[in-house]
Amino acid sequence: MCGIVGVLGNHEVSPIIVEALRRLEYRGYDSAGIATVADDGGLDRRRAVGKLVNLSDVLVHDPLPGHAGIGHTRWATHGGVTEPNAHPHRAGRVSVVHNGIIENFATLRSELEARGRVFESQTDTEIVAALVDLLMDEGKSPAEAVEAMLPRIEGAYSLLFLFEGEKDLMIAARKNSPLAIGHGDGEMYVGSDAIALAPLTDKITYLEEGDWAIITREGATIYDANGKLANRKVKEIRMDATRIEKAGYKHFMMKEIAEQPTVVGDVLEAYLDKNGGVAMDLPGVDFTTIRRISIVACGTAYYAGLVAKHWFENYARLPVDIDVASEFRYREPPIPEVTLAIYVSQSGETADTLAALRYCAGKVDKIVSLVNVPESSIARESDIALPIHAGVEVSVASTKAFTCMLTTFAVMVLKAASERGHLTEDELAVKIADLHKLPGLMSHAISIEGELDKAARKVALAHDVLFLGRGQMFPLALEGALKLKEISYLHAEGYASGELKHGPIALVDRDTPTVVLAPHDGLFDKTVSNMQEVMARGGRVLLISDARAIATAGGGVWRTITMPDAPEMIQPILYAVPAQLLAYHAAIAKGTDVDQPRNLAKSVTVE
Repeated sequence: MCGIVGVLGNHEVSPIIVEALRRLEYRGYDSAGIATVADDGGLDRRRAVGKLVNLSDVLVHDPLPGHAGIGHTRWATHGGVTEPNAHPHRAGRVSVVHNGIIENFATLRSELEARGRVFESQTDTEIVAALVDLLMDEGKSPAEAVEAMLPRIEGAYSLLFLFEGEKDLMIAARKNSPLAIGHGDGEMYVGSDAIALAPLTDKITYLEEGDWAIITREGATIYDANGKLANRKVKEIRMDATRIEKAGYKHFMMKEIAEQPTVVGDVLEAYLDKNGGVAMDLPGVDFTTIRRISIVACGTAYYAGLVAKHWFENYARLPVDIDVASEFRYREPPIPEVTLAIYVSQSGETADTLAALRYCAGKVDKIVSLVNVPESSIARESDIALPIHAGVEVSVASTKAFTCMLTTFAVMVLKAASERGHLTEDELAVKIADLHKLPGLMSHAISIEGELDKAARKVALAHDVLFLGRGQMFPLALEGALKLKEISYLHAEGYASGELKHGPIALVDRDTPTVVLAPHDGLFDKTVSNMQEVMARGGRVLLISDARAIATAGGGVWRTITMPDAPEMIQPILYAVPAQLLAYHAAIAKGTDVDQPRNLAKSVTVE
């Protein structure tokens, strides 16, 4: 969620930190700030509510000197969006930035207030700075004080400290929230995301669960959760900075929609061999012995899992359970023998998904993760991590990560179906050939953007929108509704078409558009009946389908969007494109913040 940056540099760090924070804007935030230690050892800070440009304005009128500094973009949890609640927080000689939630902060705050401490904010973070400052008052060094404080706090955190009088010191710590250290030439950096550090260094050390580190310009000394020295590797990260630019597009979201033919092609290149076979390596996974698959994810990743459930059961004849991670982790379900667990997360840091993974560790046959960040916590804690090859996704509303998840799942399903004898060699070859058609078909779908723009301008005038789909298209109805909600703030709901008569039809009227995602497949005739029910009640149907289906749908449809013909298995991947474009252009019509919608964050690292 929030973004953290720290720099021990050889130049003025304020502009460097602001620029690094700008690269973390995609994570979502509502305030920002920086703190520095000046050459005379003085600790000071500047903060502002709203976008980073507001902080930049503050710094123009009230500069903040220093070669050591920490910065933060905050997404409010404890306390409203106010300058006193913005990070960095300060207590005496200590300043800190924090991602996560300190669960026992109320108890600690009461203890500190009883000892005379006065707080200026409503946040859980300020008590961390106060605890460390109190321990320093008792004679501990900054490192000793942080080490003594960490066992006292409960919850999730990435913490980065700066100290008055210490021009060559930062202290970092993490638990259930990512943090990375960057190595430069006589300079050191810290970031909650390697993207923030990309222009500064390509040498990164990822802190592991429970680690804390003493950082100077000479390097980092890292300790594990037991206080023992930890030898964490320095890895070279190749981050293409051009993929974090808009490349001429107005918004990152549109750029990422347009990138889908390329990145889906990257997935196919990674997991299909040149001889027309599957090249996905899943060491230790034998689909002939697997009895059940458990898929766990959140949000858009969960909808990708719903499509995968349909595919696994239909093509590989493997039963699949799928759960929302926040429910799974607390339900603590029994795990059947020989279960393959699959965890899906764009960031690889989703807190609920990571907790669910840890619950299943040791209980399942294998843990496989689909992630977009190979060095993420979920990837590192899985038996097998499959990169989805989407590249950096900046817009909060996921687009290319969704289609890359689906494409990765599709290859895995074909591997399972082939191993279990439910696809012959010839049938497998046909399915693989179908997958290779995807990039071209997606390019075609993107080319009809103009028609979706026109439809979206009308949809944007509504207060409520329904999305319908059947079979493998039902999850696309859910995803289409989610996208519209996320970025246009229109109320939208997705339903299985067959459920229309079981309640949702009460919502149908002339002011509530019904978006139907329905390629011509074995269920299309059933969907036509559902559309007729909507139209008979004065409802307006926006049918997104292929030419054959549109020709047979009958009259009365309000609007149609003609998609290219596509083999059945790949239809959910292809139809994600018009759902995305409809949401995008509705948001443009309503004038909302497309890439950073209100109240949302890219990476949900807290409950």
